[in-house]
Amino acid sequence: MIPLSLAHGKVKIKEIKGNGDFVKRLADMGLTTGQILEIVTNGPPVIVRIRDSEIALGHGIAKRVFVEVIDV
Repeated sequence: MIPLSLAHGKVKIKEIKGNGDFVKRLADMGLTTGQILEIVTNGPPVIVRIRDSEIALGHGIAKRVFVEVIDV
């Protein structure tokens, strides 16, 4: 697993480190464990494509989301 801030290509979220409010805030944006994302740019900010939307994440947030690269 690597932090989202260091990843490229398509990734799968494996773990989100943070308190309940932080995890819930990301879940409200569609970022949950098991979700597949495409990294558009790893910034800053890190921009990810999830379904048909793009979300910009600050470096502090992106380094707390751990992913597995599934396609480069």
